[in-house]
Amino acid sequence: MAQLTDQTIIITGSARGIGAELARGMAARGANVVVSDIRGTDGTVSSIVDAGGTAVGVEADVTSNDDLAALVAKANADLGPVTGLVNNAGIFADLDVKPFMEITEDEFDKVLTVNLRGMFQAVKSVVPTMQEQQGGGSIVNVSSGTFFYGAPGMLAYVASKSAVVGMTRSMARELAAHGIRVNAIAPGFTESDSVLEAGSFEMAREPSKTQRMIQRAMIPEDLTGTVAFLLSADSNFITGQLFNVDGGKTTY
Repeated sequence: MAQLTDQTIIITGSARGIGAELARGMAARGANVVVSDIRGTDGTVSSIVDAGGTAVGVEADVTSNDDLAALVAKANADLGPVTGLVNNAGIFADLDVKPFMEITEDEFDKVLTVNLRGMFQAVKSVVPTMQEQQGGGSIVNVSSGTFFYGAPGMLAYVASKSAVVGMTRSMARELAAHGIRVNAIAPGFTESDSVLEAGSFEMAREPSKTQRMIQRAMIPEDLTGTVAFLLSADSNFITGQLFNVDGGKTTY
């Protein structure tokens, strides 16, 4: 199991769902975790601390440079210099699934602003600190398996997550000289608490299982090993890559 002892890792969008599980998983591997979300972070932080881990919570909007500056400053001050970032914040569970001809320009812009520009801004906020570290740092951007097949009814989301892949590759090329690695993961349909509560994707649950080689529901814990690997020294010669984690649904 990849170890993250003494690393300080920011995980955006980690008040619930996949992000919360990633936060707990990284803390269990020894990381000092910064739980960040526009929602209250107390629940995730408490679950980590109660399990013997180290975590602080910061409410931050990834589309606000002021919020991000405050987030990084608190991470550096309370837990030590930031060495890892997991860009998980995004709009998914709250999506209004519908034909793209019915998506308004405002709806499109909102999804792209949070899911894509928010990642761009978050990366920019941590790079200066990572550049100062002798070992650089590692950034993991959360894309989506919808990138591979173009899920219907989710055009803005698919567009945003497809662009994340290209952004990851460009960032990786620019930041490699500074010892900073940038990779992305493409999760399959994941039955997180937030997705199940929303109920909008009920029709996708059974097909997602049957189309996989590993025919069971995908849960947030299925992503923790891959993310921990990419954040750890075990992957220190890997950058600019997209890791597909979906139980074998797609084989690109």
